[in-house]
Amino acid sequence: MPEAAVRQLFRAQIEAAKDQGVVGERIDGYLGIVKGGADPSLVRLVQDINNRRRAAYGETAEKTGTTPQQVARVTGERLIAQAAPGEYIMDDSGTWSQK
Repeated sequence: MPEAAVRQLFRAQIEAAKDQGVVGERIDGYLGIVKGGADPSLVRLVQDINNRRRAAYGETAEKTGTTPQQVARVTGERLIAQAAPGEYIMDDSGTWSQK
């Protein structure tokens, strides 16, 4: 399956999980599992996406002279701002809330 098709499939699965309140965006720029008991395949998908994000944050940090943590934080803030009403987001204290 072409990489673009794989990314589209991942995106659709994550959006469905966000709509169901199982997955949310964290302020640190990564996805998180909101509730325990998530399907193991979804947990693996979240881990895979987070690994891809981590690599992208590192590349961006290298190009911009910042740290991966700074890039991740800015991205996390942007993703939380873009989250749809009703989706779960995690703040600095590690608390999940619905937007």
